[in-house]
Amino acid sequence: MKQRTQTQADAPPELAELALGDVAPSGDATAEFEGGRIEVFGGIPGERVVARVHRRRRRRRETVAATVVEVTEPSPHRVAAPCPYFGPCSGCEWQHIAYPHQLRMKADAVRRALAAHPALEGTPVADAVPAQGELGYRNHARFTVRRHGRMGFTNRVTRRFVDIERCLLMDEGINGLLARLQGTVAETTQLSVRYGAGTGEWLIQPTMRDEAIPVPTGQTHFRERLFGRTFRIASPSFFQVNTRQAEALGDLVLGSLGLRGTETVVDAYAGVGTFAALVAARAARVIAIEESSAAVRDARINIGDLGNVEFVEAKTEDALADLESPPDAIVLDPPRAGCHPDAVAAVVRAAPGRVAYVSCDPVTLARDLALLAAGGYAVVRVEPLDMFPQTHHVECVATLTLQRAR
Repeated sequence: MKQRTQTQADAPPELAELALGDVAPSGDATAEFEGGRIEVFGGIPGERVVARVHRRRRRRRETVAATVVEVTEPSPHRVAAPCPYFGPCSGCEWQHIAYPHQLRMKADAVRRALAAHPALEGTPVADAVPAQGELGYRNHARFTVRRHGRMGFTNRVTRRFVDIERCLLMDEGINGLLARLQGTVAETTQLSVRYGAGTGEWLIQPTMRDEAIPVPTGQTHFRERLFGRTFRIASPSFFQVNTRQAEALGDLVLGSLGLRGTETVVDAYAGVGTFAALVAARAARVIAIEESSAAVRDARINIGDLGNVEFVEAKTEDALADLESPPDAIVLDPPRAGCHPDAVAAVVRAAPGRVAYVSCDPVTLARDLALLAAGGYAVVRVEPLDMFPQTHHVECVATLTLQRAR
């Protein structure tokens, strides 16, 4: 790495010539810099670039990051980013990477995470399932609001606000709403928009008082169509941001469980009941476990008509301990932080013959799979699925089978 000389006069940008190496957890490429490692937004591993260095003091610690300003030796996978805000916005880390290579990088990230655990050595990882659409897929947006009610996003590296007119990742319904609201929402600093692409319904928060705002706000829930059913989703409840790809995720889960129609299946972290609804048609009995009372209320409305689904409002580890008999299979779909260790231990004690683990974070997935492997499970395969094109995020479904006697 060769750092360019510069003066402090007029505070010129600090530039550095960097050789880019692997990918950081943020999705940015990395490089050696000042005896350590720097994360470089807008780069691709294997490239040589000139990057602007950003130094920021936070709680007495200096954080250092960089953004590419010139590519001197480009990757063969580099493409022109379609979005005019790419770079200043920073929300999409990978718009400059050809989509087939994005898929390879995501599968490789899963393999690297698994390789960090000797117990998972040799676990088969499939190629990533591509998204049905590379743009226009998000049904949820969180906008930052600045002066005069202007909506946009905050750059995660520079912390600068970027005023936008439309976001290429958002469903066109959200972009249409953005156009109507832009410049009208000065009474708040953050605006959350959730949209039912299959129903046309909105959840816009917070509640705003200005009568000039052209749409209702402050809804408590919205509805969306998935798996042929309508789901009510309250404000605190989780729902996949990519509705089209959620159905492909459901297919992977069903394939992982291999149901014959006679099984008792636990849907842990059941949320508003999406997987429980899907599994109920293929199993004899479904026990849906969810800690969030708001999500349980939604689930009772969404799938209360299914006679073979039971609802348990509790932590997964507590509900599994109270089961009268061991289930045949469990679906685990925890938040990004993964399962609590007590929940993993509870799965091992319950000893279902098959586990389908759904994860949006390869690192926490690998950690929990290693614990399950230590508890007597074999990881049959891990199948990555692209729910989030143009970003480094990847969804996975892992299939596990019990290798010890119950």
